Amino acid sequence: MNFEDIQCIEDLAVVSEEVVWQNFERLAAFIFEKNNFRVKVNTVKTYQKTKRQYDVIAWKGNQTFLVECKKWAGNRYRLSAIKKAVEQHKERTLFYETITHEDAIPLLVTFIEEEIPFYEGVPIVSIQKLNSFVNDFDGYTQGNLFYDHEDDIADEDDLACEDDLPLPEQWGE
Repeated sequence: MNFEDIQCIEDLAVVSEEVVWQNFERLAAFIFEKNNFRVKVNTVKTYQKTKRQYDVIAWKGNQTFLVECKKWAGNRYRLSAIKKAVEQHKERTLFYETITHEDAIPLLVTFIEEEIPFYEGVPIVSIQKLNSFVNDFDGYTQGNLFYDHEDDIADEDDLACEDDLPLPEQWGE
């Protein structure tokens, strides 16, 4: 399925399940693009012989998201893997900020909705809720700190279905 064909949450669920992990990263980038972000996928930054790779970097205004995408299967325990991924991603975020002099927001995007919405201040968002998260981001934050807002993540679906389908060009509205 072409990402442009996604019209509702069920379409997004099917596409996200069927894509290989590389295209899962592109799907996350697509959602940011539909919300008027400039994006780069699979970017490597190097400084003093140290390299770090970023699945998705998304910019809009003064916001920079560094997105780590994890398309883990649902049949294994993931909590310890999530914690390790967040810790590694925080280190990559610090590396990025050091070499670019940009403030960056680390974000973990997963295939399955996880039992914890944040870990060490890093949002953990399922691909199906990414559009809502991006649209409502300013309401979740105060500066770039998430610690005081851990219970504020809405449980609503990202996209309506049936009669009130948003067109892809309306996703960012």
